[in-house]
Amino acid sequence: MKHLNDRVIIVEGLTDKKQLEKVIDDQVTIICTNGTFDVERFDELLESYQLDEKDVYILVDEDHSGMKLRKQLALELPHAEHIYVSSEYREVAATPERILAMLLLGKQIAVNPLYLV
Repeated sequence: MKHLNDRVIIVEGLTDKKQLEKVIDDQVTIICTNGTFDVERFDELLESYQLDEKDVYILVDEDHSGMKLRKQLALELPHAEHIYVSSEYREVAATPERILAMLLLGKQIAVNPLYLV
């Protein structure tokens, strides 16, 4: 049985990570890919975070590079769940905290109630 802190969200950049950290009120590891997919670096992440044994969520921008990264990650982590930001906001960092909070709640990730108002 997995523990609640056995969850990982993969994002593109540091601004995405900071935006999520403001909203999340839960034990979740957030990994930045820095917008690129490098096989060696991914193998390191896979091993050091034991991604095959954890609940993984992919949350990337709705632009060309984000969709490309999502596709690559989906191939490597077929068990990962996807969280999509609206194409209206395009970027995770530009998505209002209230919207991110609702998306995360939909995946049973606790959020700061301040962002649910």
